[in-house]
Amino acid sequence: MPQTVKGVIARSKGAEVELVDIVVPDPGPGEAVVQVQSCGVCHTDLHYREGGINDEFPFLLGHEAAGVVEAVGEGVTEVAPGDFVILNWRAVCGQCRACRRGKPWYCFTTHNATQKMTLAEDGTELTPALGIGAFIEKTLVAAGQCTKVDADADAAAVGLLGCGVMAGFGAAVNTGGVGRGDSVAVIGCGGVGNAAIAGSRVAGATTIVAVDVDDRKLEGAKGFGATHTVNGRTEDVVARIRELTGGFGADVVVEAVGRPETYEQAFYARDLAGTVVLVGVPTPDQEVTLPMIEIFGRGGALKSSWYGDCLPSRDFPMLVDLYRQGRFDLDAFVSERIGLDQVEKAFDDMHRGDVLRSVVVL
Repeated sequence: MPQTVKGVIARSKGAEVELVDIVVPDPGPGEAVVQVQSCGVCHTDLHYREGGINDEFPFLLGHEAAGVVEAVGEGVTEVAPGDFVILNWRAVCGQCRACRRGKPWYCFTTHNATQKMTLAEDGTELTPALGIGAFIEKTLVAAGQCTKVDADADAAAVGLLGCGVMAGFGAAVNTGGVGRGDSVAVIGCGGVGNAAIAGSRVAGATTIVAVDVDDRKLEGAKGFGATHTVNGRTEDVVARIRELTGGFGADVVVEAVGRPETYEQAFYARDLAGTVVLVGVPTPDQEVTLPMIEIFGRGGALKSSWYGDCLPSRDFPMLVDLYRQGRFDLDAFVSERIGLDQVEKAFDDMHRGDVLRSVVVL
């Protein structure tokens, strides 16, 4: 039988979010219903509320989540009721050209649930954020969006792997290929940037430079593994990174802001044959101009990283293991634990830079 539960929606562009009754259908073929235990408040959810993703309102917000599978539909073999899972928005198809080439982390045809969750008040279909929609007591997803992990892990911490932390860690390790002895600079020290810093430390980087314009964030970055900090408001970012890397520039620079000026800093702050990784999300109107002779003469690689080029079935369990071994401090990303009725306040706190991650706990 379909269930009616509480969830958080954005009804129209810029309107404050609402806690309403939502109808969750029984899982159909290839689908699963998950009882949500936690969901991080990610900046992407705010983008949805502000109409920055698309205009398919109303949105069921939330996507950075962990919980327990309650029921599965016909043909589901990946997970079973009772499994503790992290939700992901890259349920690979296994059939597209990327999957057939052995690069499923680039899958071009990822799966979402076929059925729609609806407003109890009038049956309006909801658009789930990133195909998940997890600011809700129970959500309907494609079974492939569920990645089973160790049930002893804290849901509020490991659920963050569902988006921002995985994006940052993967940008450094998967996309940037950070390895032992490398020098790394990370521009932007929010959740994604700090995850890139922490990933670089796990991978064995010896010089990790954190760059931001907020001294509070720079101080926090030290806890994730930054060996040096640069305040871009008061210091020449490129010159300072070069000074800290023997005059050469960093082997890998992760740009976690998504702005033309910070991307240009990343480009000039890398060593010859170094790598720039763009993981910060730019707006459609932003452009960057670089001299072609500099692109050619510096060599190396300019890359973008989407979801940290992750494969959830491979990366989530590995990162949970690192967390449980004390080698990857996911707890440090959790600034506060809140209820479903506090999401709007969490957006305000995010705007002010008062939190790294607010996490809704159900």
